[in-house]
Amino acid sequence: MTCFLCKGDLQPDSTIHSEQAGNAVVLVRNVPCLKCTQCGEIVYPGEVVQRLEQILDAAQNDMAEIAVLTYREKAA
Repeated sequence: MTCFLCKGDLQPDSTIHSEQAGNAVVLVRNVPCLKCTQCGEIVYPGEVVQRLEQILDAAQNDMAEIAVLTYREKAA
């Protein structure tokens, strides 16, 4: 697969996804992704996006100000 920005190669990797949810911040570690070897652009496969949405929705109900979650633990 090629990068949408620079046309470099996308390789399987993992990353930290951060998102603001209201007044809180959620960090999800070890999220599977495709990362461009040339520019570093991150692309999430569709199934990862769906699971991230579920993880973030569930986290919003249980959060204070910051939540740090691990993708593999929450995706199981």
